[in-house]
Amino acid sequence: MISVIVPIYKVEEFLPLSVQSLLAQKYRDFELILVDDGSPDRCGEIAESFAEQDPRVRVIHKENGGLSDARNAGLLAALGEYVAFVDSDDTVSPEFLGRLYEILSETGSDIVECGVKKIPEELVLRGTSETSEDKNGKSVGDTFSGTESPARSASDPRIWDTQEAFRLLIGDHVLHQTVWNKLYRRSTIEGILFEKGRTNEDEFWTYRVFGRAKKVARTEEPLYNYTQRGSSIMGSGYSLKRLDALDAKVLRQAYVEEHFPALSELARRNLFGTCLYSAQMTIRDLRGEERKTAVRKINDVRKTAVLWRRNQAPGTIPAPPGFWLSMARVSFWGTAALRTALKRGF
Repeated sequence: MISVIVPIYKVEEFLPLSVQSLLAQKYRDFELILVDDGSPDRCGEIAESFAEQDPRVRVIHKENGGLSDARNAGLLAALGEYVAFVDSDDTVSPEFLGRLYEILSETGSDIVECGVKKIPEELVLRGTSETSEDKNGKSVGDTFSGTESPARSASDPRIWDTQEAFRLLIGDHVLHQTVWNKLYRRSTIEGILFEKGRTNEDEFWTYRVFGRAKKVARTEEPLYNYTQRGSSIMGSGYSLKRLDALDAKVLRQAYVEEHFPALSELARRNLFGTCLYSAQMTIRDLRGEERKTAVRKINDVRKTAVLWRRNQAPGTIPAPPGFWLSMARVSFWGTAALRTALKRGF
């Protein structure tokens, strides 16, 4: 059985669409755990109405503790051998659970990731998943657009061992940090809880799960529909809380140094790149004391992300820095200001 965990908070417009897409799955052996995280609107009532209609639906009501706390509550209540997470403002294809379970079973993988379609919230509320190719049709990491699943090729799904999957996760182009477009074996995520009170909570969780997975697979089929909302945490502008991403990558760097030393330089370059992006957003969006606080934190973190070590461990995978990171090594804040003026990276 698959346990599908959906944390809920202030999404009464989107929740019925999200739950309906899950109950319409062609794969039927699942439980749907709706975690009402103290939502002040009608979400709790809506969740209960679905539980009355379908015995696969369970509802947990709790005091507001944030997204991570809600996911943890769902994990602790889950009964399935496999786990999936779906955000309550997103929807999924009818083949989402069935196709991911099929791939996981056939390949012996511990994690399976699928393609993603990004859909503007106004289209979601109109009840359509169609997207325009020039603005919203391109899914995260995909090489195709549109609303139809691409023809399966001999190389789909693709499969990687632990270290290669972790390398691709660091790059975040083929495999991604996002929690929600995946199916996990329960044994792979057992005991790994989400960091409470954090923004960028996926960044604190996903690398530890990938570190346990002996095999990871990905299909390019766009089975997950991500709703682009201006009012979401990630869509509402930059703030000091977004610097949590730096804390996550500092922890990941220590993890890589211990468990995947061959990937340490690659992870360090990625950390340095995150510092540069954070500096750009600080220049663009923060002012006064907030900007001073951000500058201090970014400067502290980037000192730990020193690039181009001369004495690398044997077997270390090379990580050439690239043009912008080379410039940033000479003038970090000058490079950040130039990239911001050129609108590069966002």
